[in-house]
This record gives sequence, C-alpha cells and structure tokens, in this order.
Amino acid sequence: MKKIYVGNLAFRTSESQIHDLFSQYGQVHSVKLITDYVTGRSRGFGFVEMDAQEAQKAIAGLNGTELDGRILRVDEAKERKSRSQYRNRRW
Repeated sequence: MKKIYVGNLAFRTSESQIHDLFSQYGQVHSVKLITDYVTGRSRGFGFVEMDAQEAQKAIAGLNGTELDGRILRVDEAKERKSRSQYRNRRW
C-alpha cells in the first residue's frame, strides 16, 4: 500500500470528493484531510492510501488537474521528520 499526498485543495473539498476522484484509478483504502485543530477548518491538504500500482497511476493522472477551482498537487507522500528536536528549544 502506498500513501499519496494531495495538496492545494480548496477548503470546501470533502473527503468523499477526494475518494470519488481517486477511485477512478483503483480501490481507495483511506482518505484523510488534515484540519486545523483549533478551527476545525481544512488545511488544504490530505492523504490517500491505495495499492502501489494504482497509486502510481493516480499520481500520474491527477497531478496538475483541477478540482473545485484549484490545481491539485499529487505526489507520493514523504515520511514526516521527527519534531522532537524542537521540543526543548527555548525562544
């Protein structure tokens, strides 16, 4: 299974819209849009999980396409760096 980054989303874009869009390329295992923990509003990006072969087709087919008036950035998700190095820093 491969995790796909989906960026430059309109704030009104829903998880079901993303699911429907990606399902054109194969089975979608999960969709998660990232929201601000204070306001609950979308942060404009999210992640989709699909099987590896289907994920590559979705990335190639959807990167640079338009959804809700925005040009999507679709790419393989990168592993997030640890944020623990910043915890003890004093400003």
